Amino acid sequence: MSRDSSTFEWSDLDRRAVDTVRALAMDAVEEAGSGHPGTAMSLAPAAYLLFQRFLRHDPTDPAWPGRDRFVLSCGHSSLTLYIQLYLSGYPLTLDDLKSLRKWDSLTPGHPEHGHTAGVETTTGPLGQGLANAVGMAMAARRERGLYDPDTDQGDSPFDHTIWTFVSDGDIEEGISHEASALAAHQRLGNLVVLYDDNHISIEDDTRIALSEDVRARYEAYGWHVQHVDWTVDGEYSENVQKLAEAYAAARAETSRPSFIALRTIIGWPAPNKQNTGKIHGSALGADEVAATKRILGLDPEMSFDVPADVLEHSHRVVERGRELRAEWDKSYTAWREGNPERAAEFDRISARRLPEGWTAKLPEFEPGKDLATRAASGEVLTALAGVLPELWGGSADLAESNNTTMKGEPSFIPEEFQTKDFPGGPHGRTLHFGIREHAMGAILNGIALHGGTRPYGGTFLVFSDYMRPAVRLAALMKLPVTYVWTHDSIGLGEDGPTHQPVEHLWALRAIPGLDVVRPGDPNETAVAWRTILEHADRPAGLALTRQKLPTFERGNGIAPADGVAKGGYVLADASNGSPEVIIIATGSEVQLAVQARETLEAEGTPARVVSMPCVEWFEEQDEAYKQQVLPPAVRARVSVEAGVALGWRAYVGDTGESVSLEHFGASADYKTLYEQFGITAERVVAAAHSSLIKTGAGDAGRGHTTGN
Repeated sequence: MSRDSSTFEWSDLDRRAVDTVRALAMDAVEEAGSGHPGTAMSLAPAAYLLFQRFLRHDPTDPAWPGRDRFVLSCGHSSLTLYIQLYLSGYPLTLDDLKSLRKWDSLTPGHPEHGHTAGVETTTGPLGQGLANAVGMAMAARRERGLYDPDTDQGDSPFDHTIWTFVSDGDIEEGISHEASALAAHQRLGNLVVLYDDNHISIEDDTRIALSEDVRARYEAYGWHVQHVDWTVDGEYSENVQKLAEAYAAARAETSRPSFIALRTIIGWPAPNKQNTGKIHGSALGADEVAATKRILGLDPEMSFDVPADVLEHSHRVVERGRELRAEWDKSYTAWREGNPERAAEFDRISARRLPEGWTAKLPEFEPGKDLATRAASGEVLTALAGVLPELWGGSADLAESNNTTMKGEPSFIPEEFQTKDFPGGPHGRTLHFGIREHAMGAILNGIALHGGTRPYGGTFLVFSDYMRPAVRLAALMKLPVTYVWTHDSIGLGEDGPTHQPVEHLWALRAIPGLDVVRPGDPNETAVAWRTILEHADRPAGLALTRQKLPTFERGNGIAPADGVAKGGYVLADASNGSPEVIIIATGSEVQLAVQARETLEAEGTPARVVSMPCVEWFEEQDEAYKQQVLPPAVRARVSVEAGVALGWRAYVGDTGESVSLEHFGASADYKTLYEQFGITAERVVAAAHSSLIKTGAGDAGRGHTTGN
């Protein structure tokens, strides 16, 4: 069980174990009636070799902090992972393999983080896992810098390797370019990628759509590239020792990421379906399964057959894991004894516990000063830098626009790439993703998955479209990732309709488990950050303004900003405490609601303003609170948001009105745009009159315009 490939042994039991893997892959898909057997069959030797000889893991403790991470980016081949978990002694049984893709099983169609022990991330959308692995490698380096920066490379308990298997599909997805280019730039020597170069996808031979030299592409990025070809002699020969040597060389390369291109034949040795698209994503059929088992020397009448000696042999990896764990424990214990303060910080951050008194560092913004919420967010980040070392991030080449740089904090970058404006080093804090929004989203997921640190990433709200698949996966995995989405409306002005988000707020609110937070002034922004950080079980997106907003004077009829934590709160109530109309607003439009209330009150119409920065948080409140803020008896309501009104009907009801933007924006200064598109206090007043009329509230609103 040596990790030294120079003493490599590949016994008959190892060979039989690999053939058992192939048989289990065929049987599981046959039992399910659907699935992806081909890649699991051809990658069986590579996966078995990794889990048995090279991966540092302890099947009895899947969450061991010192473990290597394994990411199956080609998540459709979930059996590649599930079968290795079973053979290695993780809490996965043969019955679980029989339940592949079935209701309430531990073996869903694609691996799901938090559902099955040993699954490090949810994969399936191709390319995401590869980018997650890049994030994990970055997180490992950052955490090493936090806890053990001075120990020599390879000697720290925080040194480990991120391994990932990728397919042609992962390579073809554009996110793979973004993430791989950044991995090379960051010199992530703790990252190893195995590329299953089998030339087959659902549409059969990949040459119908893929002709690039993938190895040359990765060499151009700056990766350490190796090639292992099991077809080199014209006959298929699984030279496992050659692959073991490549694994060892990749693990030894610590100055750049490693890429191993492994030429396989998908579905080998199925006599009729190997090397075809048919075996990629469908069951082989009983006859082909039987024929394949005969070639492997297995009994074609047996299904889910795992010989006792094969299982016993494979389970020996538990002993290897315990030995590695014991060796690591000595190093870890010595580190804790020599670094008690860092150890305490490690314990706190790993558990995602916030330190005592951290909220005292949050800034309070003085009333009377106009400030964009993006600028307020930047001040919050800088203020928290000293008290929350786990908080780190950056933007997709928009640091100055997103205000995502904590002042005085070094950049996370190899020293040779630091610049005058952004000095730093390999253990820095400020991330630079370049113009790679999609990879940024998936890398943030990988960072959050790796350990306890809290990553954030910024871009313009309109470009959340580029990163939506990764955002959706963050919500699916309940990861505490924060998105700083600035320039959140037509208020960004002269950049025009290409950069002005209209449909984005409600499109993002449609993602289950994602908190979309649009604060209405600087102090709401501070409370929004506080509330986001207090949640460790979900992602959140901050929608922030480019334009300056007034800082409300709290008191004298304006409620404290703490109400933001409830998602929606009564910012300014009717003067008599009994509103006839309620105005619900978010972000930069809250000020318009306040102005409209003043007009309505002067006219004799009691009006309430509800600031609703986060509908998700509001919906979490009990019914009593929600009815207190939005009394059902008050049917005259107006929503105000500079975007489509899509979801506001649920809050304003059939008699309500929405002041919104149901079309694209235009290029002009923001004040002109708001006036031309009717997003004004006057329009809010008119909408209130219209809603009052709809409710049949006497002569309310008569004689007033209801138009723009």
